[in-house]
Amino acid sequence: MKSASSMRWLATSLLAGVATAVSIGEINGDKFLSSYNNKNVTGVTGVVTAKGPSGIWIQSTGNGTSDGIYVFSSTLAKNTSIATGDVLVLSGKVSEYRSSSAYLYLTEIISPKVTAVLGHGKTVLPLVIGKDTLSPPTKQYSSLDNGDVFGVPNNQSLISKVNPVLDPENYGLDFWESLVGKLVTVESPRAIAKPNQYGNQWVVGSWATTGANDRYGLTLTSKDGNPEAIIIGDPLDGSKNPKDTAIGAKLETITGVVTYAFGFYSILPLTNISVVEPLAPALPNAVSLTSDGKCSGLTVGDYNIENFAPNDTKHVQDIAHHIVDYMQTPDLVFLQEVQDNDGETDDGVVDSDITLSTLAAAIATLSGVTYNYTYIVPVNDKDGGAPGGNIRVAYLFRPDVLQLRNPNPGSSTTANEVLAGPELKYNPGRIDPTNAAWDSSRKPLAAAWETLDGNNTFFTVNVHWASKGGSSSIQGDARPPVNGALAARLAQAEATAKFVAQILAEDSHAKVIVAGDFNEYPVVKPIENFLSLSGLKDLDVVAGIPEVERYTYVFDMNHQELDHMFVSPALASKCATSKFEHIHVNTWVPYDDQVSDHDPSVAKLNLCKYH
Repeated sequence: MKSASSMRWLATSLLAGVATAVSIGEINGDKFLSSYNNKNVTGVTGVVTAKGPSGIWIQSTGNGTSDGIYVFSSTLAKNTSIATGDVLVLSGKVSEYRSSSAYLYLTEIISPKVTAVLGHGKTVLPLVIGKDTLSPPTKQYSSLDNGDVFGVPNNQSLISKVNPVLDPENYGLDFWESLVGKLVTVESPRAIAKPNQYGNQWVVGSWATTGANDRYGLTLTSKDGNPEAIIIGDPLDGSKNPKDTAIGAKLETITGVVTYAFGFYSILPLTNISVVEPLAPALPNAVSLTSDGKCSGLTVGDYNIENFAPNDTKHVQDIAHHIVDYMQTPDLVFLQEVQDNDGETDDGVVDSDITLSTLAAAIATLSGVTYNYTYIVPVNDKDGGAPGGNIRVAYLFRPDVLQLRNPNPGSSTTANEVLAGPELKYNPGRIDPTNAAWDSSRKPLAAAWETLDGNNTFFTVNVHWASKGGSSSIQGDARPPVNGALAARLAQAEATAKFVAQILAEDSHAKVIVAGDFNEYPVVKPIENFLSLSGLKDLDVVAGIPEVERYTYVFDMNHQELDHMFVSPALASKCATSKFEHIHVNTWVPYDDQVSDHDPSVAKLNLCKYH
């Protein structure tokens, strides 16, 4: 571990940028960046602990220390006369390397020369994380985050500029930085996220964690982005990690070297990950909430169906299967990422009647349930998403249960208004579509509905706020990390909330449901502002869903909730008996098996006039 004692600078030896007899500990120091950066060093002694395709890792041998460092040299990596256990004396130049300005630096030795080989076959025992080391901190990433890794404003400081003294007991980045270059072991590892396309796998070991859900993943919660997780990278022996490891699987003990690359701290294992025991069941049960077919118990679903186009027959069938067999054909379904009739062909087509009717037909074939649909055509190429796809939000609804109240669709650019009653000027109609907040983003679609049993009226707003594109790594240089398009979502939250507040100003007892892909966590400013300004309640809270079970998406190490359903006070009251469930049909499975990158959710609500 980097320590203050290892920072004793050999000032008298630093002549013309050259240091003599420098230890690995002195090179590393007790900060993120080495004070020896860009200086030539000699007499660096260490035992080879691992070899990779482009370099080797060495650790110091004296005084019981275990300071490690990466030596960048494909020549040494390919030199068959150098083996693990060899004790080398090196000269070279200290360098701080990163492949992107958004990342942290990796301290390494470049242009090395082996000046002596002092021995062979020396054993280096790996440090067992949490036993031979401190346990990883479980909440805070950096002293520069001001206590909230999701805080606003973002990007207020850079680790590369401040270069703080490491505090591995309290901060996750500092903890992993203190282990960079060292040989470590993860005991009792468990997969907490699905592997990426390269087989890189996020895990935790036998140490304490926070945010653990019933699937053994870690859920993002207030001010807690789970810094105790570590990603297992490419095996150093050239083998491959499995790409189909399911979340929650128990893994074999992992030993490897700690490094930093592509925006994250990682362990490069000596050999590939091996699954000991997968977690069952592989898929969740269907939602337990089914419609009563009348206003006292209607079901409302929400699903981002990820670039849904009618020409992708398999995707159509898979989404239809989810709506029928997992969501249990809700009475009303909020959909996001509905593409136009010819998908990602940028030819000016914007209608999506074929897209939605194809989905409705597939559902009817599977279940016999008939759905109608409604949406507003967007302006060509103005709503973001895949080029040419013209994604938009839309509704499916069961015409045997409910209908639009006084249908009067607006246009792509006409702003809906709340009239006395309350009533909507356009039904359905878009919310403030010419507002700059919606540039290259989907416009919310407001609608008024009435049930067929007694004309019970309620209002909905279907949203798909700006994506997080442009965000920086949670383990990157910017602190707090950049939350991409935050300003846009703040403006979108205000516009959406203002519209909802107008409905409730007309009737405080109005039943309002706002749902969709908000592209934001419930503990971050856009959602907090939206709830405060609109007067709505989080249905997760109303329904009593445990905080760690509130997730619809998996990204990096975190299970997170980007998709939400919010309801007005009339639907949040005790007598409303509102219920809500997330169906983890996509987050639990490997990437190749997921139908969408989001999970669907279903609520059961009492939408009668009086209850």
